Amino acid sequence: MHPGSIPGEASNDFFRRGAGGGVMPQTGGATRMALTTLAHNAAAQRVNMVNGQLRTCDVNDLDLLAAFLDMPREDFVAPDRARFAYIDSDQPSLGSASRRLLAPSVLARLIQAAEVKPGERVLDVGGGAGYGAAILARLGAQVFALESDPGAAAAARRLLDGREGIDVVEGDLATAAKGRGPFNVILVEGAFAVAPDGLLAELSPYGRLVGVDARTGAAEATLIERLAEGYGRRVLFETHAATLESFRATPSFAF
Repeated sequence: MHPGSIPGEASNDFFRRGAGGGVMPQTGGATRMALTTLAHNAAAQRVNMVNGQLRTCDVNDLDLLAAFLDMPREDFVAPDRARFAYIDSDQPSLGSASRRLLAPSVLARLIQAAEVKPGERVLDVGGGAGYGAAILARLGAQVFALESDPGAAAAARRLLDGREGIDVVEGDLATAAKGRGPFNVILVEGAFAVAPDGLLAELSPYGRLVGVDARTGAAEATLIERLAEGYGRRVLFETHAATLESFRATPSFAF
């Protein structure tokens, strides 16, 4: 990790960047001071998020913490919710009227449980404007970000443009990944009320899928691993998340 990536420290490089990682333009003194103040405030909020939300939930992978410290979540949420970007709750995604970004602690715990390694192929499902995909790429993964919401997918392409190791594709969350595997890790950024069989079929041997399993009514963050024969399932923690539209249960009627 570079010195500015250690949780609790501030990166001097970050303070020279504007929203989305662009270099701050040369402006007058008052404007430049205001932009610098905003950057400092956002950086301080990220430090508070890492120390007060992630570490207290037993997220202790230093590379993962550094990735969260480095990534400006306020860029990925809806503009009118940017001031709430570092509250530990799900937030509406930039570019979408319906897609929501997972709460930081939920996202971090799922990624940590998946044990993502540099160079692994990762499918990110329903991640909205791409905050989770950016975190995964920061860990060295090769990320295939699948998003069905056109506005969120467009926002992801714009925000992630120029970042190495990320391919954003628009398509149905349950079926559009068919034939694009195998993936070492699949991150489902929401709940599934039906079995994600199409996604599981794209896992490599001993690949891991993490997401929020709501099939029994009680939402549980879950890890599913593809074994030599069949799959193993482990409950990680209880939580809540919006059910992704491609994984909603079909209503049944009794007469």
